Amino acid sequence: MKILAFAGSSSSTSINRELVKFVLKSFPEDEINLLDLNDFEMPIFSVDTEKKGFPEQAHQFLAEIEASDVIICSMAEHNRNFTVAFKNIFDWCSRINSKVFQDKKMFLMSTSPGGFGGGNSMAIAQKNFPDWGAIIIDSFSLPKFYENFDLENGVINPDLLKELNDKIAHFKQQVQ
Repeated sequence: MKILAFAGSSSSTSINRELVKFVLKSFPEDEINLLDLNDFEMPIFSVDTEKKGFPEQAHQFLAEIEASDVIICSMAEHNRNFTVAFKNIFDWCSRINSKVFQDKKMFLMSTSPGGFGGGNSMAIAQKNFPDWGAIIIDSFSLPKFYENFDLENGVINPDLLKELNDKIAHFKQQVQ
């Protein structure tokens, strides 16, 4: 099973990336392709720019999805929405293939420093990603990242860790 993983953030200190890396420890390393959105920087999408052609990075991102069996991602939140970095990649890719996620099974996550755990971006993704070809098997939101996560140990809140592990196990059962 080839796993494509990413955080919906371009921050070098992304807490969503840390959550993704923690979850990936539950899967064999040789099956993981962890992307960095910074490797897919493109002009800001506009219809006028699109007339000049599609950036190679958009084709590359779609090729990474195509080469995978499943997707594990954690959506960062800026101002109650996706980050500009993710949204721009998504906008370009959706113009090439409206089924951006190409009917891949997905484990969807989010986290934030606040108590809502990135719930706004998570809700948007849960509502809309299926229309764009994602088959969301399960989702997990980690509230209060800095209180519930340690960079060395991962999720340290026992109740949240159990919930996450249960969802990882469920996801694994559904994708095998």
